[in-house]
Amino acid sequence: MDLSNFIPTTGVWLYIIISLAILLLIQVFYYLFFFLKLNTHIKKKEEKPLSEYPPLSVIICAKNESKNLKNNLPEIFNQDYPGIFEVIVVNDASEDDTELILARFKENHKELYYTTIPYDKKFRHGKKLAMTIGIKAAKYNNLVFTDADCVPASKNWLKHMAAGFNQGKEIILGFGGYTKQKGLLNYWIRFDTFTIAIQYLSFALRGVPYMGVGRNMAYTKALFNKLQGFKKHQHILSGDDDLFIRDAGTKDNIGIVTHPDSFTFSQPSQTFKEWRRQKSRHLTTSPYYKRKIKYIIGTEVFSRQLFWGLSIVSIFFHTFVASILALIFLKIVLQLLVLNVLSKKFNQRDLTFGGILFDFTLPLITGLLLLGGKRQAKKNKWT
Repeated sequence: MDLSNFIPTTGVWLYIIISLAILLLIQVFYYLFFFLKLNTHIKKKEEKPLSEYPPLSVIICAKNESKNLKNNLPEIFNQDYPGIFEVIVVNDASEDDTELILARFKENHKELYYTTIPYDKKFRHGKKLAMTIGIKAAKYNNLVFTDADCVPASKNWLKHMAAGFNQGKEIILGFGGYTKQKGLLNYWIRFDTFTIAIQYLSFALRGVPYMGVGRNMAYTKALFNKLQGFKKHQHILSGDDDLFIRDAGTKDNIGIVTHPDSFTFSQPSQTFKEWRRQKSRHLTTSPYYKRKIKYIIGTEVFSRQLFWGLSIVSIFFHTFVASILALIFLKIVLQLLVLNVLSKKFNQRDLTFGGILFDFTLPLITGLLLLGGKRQAKKNKWT
């Protein structure tokens, strides 16, 4: 067998094959060093019941969320939590029945405290104002955050979040997913959310925390006060979760919670336009990430896109198609193995094959949305 029929020895094709091999090795590094670290952590982690559960303040900011509050607040009140907890809802200038719904809940739930930011069309603000008011009102040091449209996966949600504060951790990152529904868009949204989660959770384990999601995270009031709240990025409407982690997170003070009972779930967008608007809004903070994080994330995305771009173009030149297909095969197998392992841990097993469907298209569309993110940042809306 003449290997020169499969592997070029000179010329531009040799450099293309070498480039593809290097790009594949970069991808292998991310999968083995970062993502499999998360799997190892989950396998070793055994969350034991605490001898004493700390008091918690659950903080929810709501903007025109009367329906979600009516449906989801009972799931918070009914948590099986051995310690004391309060629920603080900040009604952020809602124009629906939020105030009425909260008043009705207050009649039967002494643990509920709520306050309202009056609507003022001249006063433009983001979620950070509501967050700050809620944190200032909190009685307890350990704060747990979720959104009005989120439902805990179980009655043990608060138990697991509280357990995360063990060993001196000041920040706890959790998984906030979306409910499974029919259709390709739902699969797309859930896969995007899942891959983002395994990225920020595994990065945190490797000592490079860069974000969390407000749907399911926790930190201490003392840490918030130490950083003077959101002062460093108060001028940016979004970023109450990821930019706070940027400033507050260290390799020593951050922990993650990955038990399935600790998850929260929200209703996903029902149209691509709605998802695109929400995604663009979330991306407005990424230009403010630390340079190191930009480099780490950018290298992974760039190497992936370049790998697929070179591969797709190269297979049309059939001379060395076998060697190129072999590299593609190795990448897909590695990706499927890692995604299969992690998707089981997060009860998202059907998302395993999303790596084949969206590995190239999802970061491409995300990049296009990122370019247009600055326009979205000017709009006074948050989620």
